[in-house]
Amino acid sequence: MTASQTSPWWHPDRHADRRPALLARARIEARLRGWLAERDFLIVDPPGLQRSPGNEAHLHAFGTQMIGNDGVGQGMYLHTSPEFTMKKLLAAGESRIASLQHVWRNRERSALHHPEFTMLEWYRAGAPYEAVIADTLAIIRLAAEVTGIARFAFRDRVCDPLAEAERISVAEAFEHFAGIDLLATMDDDGEPDDAALAEQLVRVGMALPEDRRWSYLFTHVLVEKVEPELGNGRVTVLDRYPTCEAALARRVPSDRRVSERFEVYAAGVELANGFGELTDAAEQRVRFEAEMAEKQRLYGERYPIDEDFLAALDFMPEASGVALGFDRLVMLATGAQRIEAVLWAPVAE
Repeated sequence: MTASQTSPWWHPDRHADRRPALLARARIEARLRGWLAERDFLIVDPPGLQRSPGNEAHLHAFGTQMIGNDGVGQGMYLHTSPEFTMKKLLAAGESRIASLQHVWRNRERSALHHPEFTMLEWYRAGAPYEAVIADTLAIIRLAAEVTGIARFAFRDRVCDPLAEAERISVAEAFEHFAGIDLLATMDDDGEPDDAALAEQLVRVGMALPEDRRWSYLFTHVLVEKVEPELGNGRVTVLDRYPTCEAALARRVPSDRRVSERFEVYAAGVELANGFGELTDAAEQRVRFEAEMAEKQRLYGERYPIDEDFLAALDFMPEASGVALGFDRLVMLATGAQRIEAVLWAPVAE
């Protein structure tokens, strides 16, 4: 390891090594803002400080206190996504909005994760989720064109960002890559059967983990068998997630077992997560409560449910939206192998 690699990020020698990727980041951001403006997206700026940081079981937030003029504090969080605020803006009457800003997720630091990172999130009111899938693929191509990179590469995986993307449903991917009939492990309304999925794992010769709840087994198969096969050679759109794994997405009308949630992978890296948005407040409450019950079981904590957000859903139009990890996209477009290589300054360790 060279001296510049072991020096602090602000050392002139190390900064000189990092600067080409940082300049590329700036060019991608400028082009991206232009792309959004050309399509009439209004750039909005949601506050990072929220009463609820999000209600997904496996996302961990940074907590703090907001002290009032009376000296009394109330619990607050740094948001894990601007989603709740942006959907409130849709309820208020905005129809095409985007945000490019920092979000915070605790317990996450690795080559692909950073506690504070930049998320691009955008919504189209009145549009099907196929429209935001098309947006996502166009933005990936845009980043590649800005840097002129011929292929995305991460570790031993490569991907042509300009090639036509493949699209596969979660059920098809489980069948193809793991030999598991995922839909057979749910009833007609999408309620999962723990034992049925465990039996499927045994049938295909996979070892059963200690936690044999459906959601854990689903993630186990996804990580071990499915994700390593995604985004190889070309970008992959993995869509139609089981409803129990899509807390903020509306159900597919033709099959209530699955919902309009998709993720996009390139060179084995998950870049984006999007939905045909759920606007049924009663169903959303049930899903949030289930997520927080699971969080309490696994981690001994839960986050408040944003009642203001649930109230706004009664006013929110049908819409589709996506969250994309901007830093990860820059990584792939510059050939970097760690997220901190494309951050202007990392969080201190």
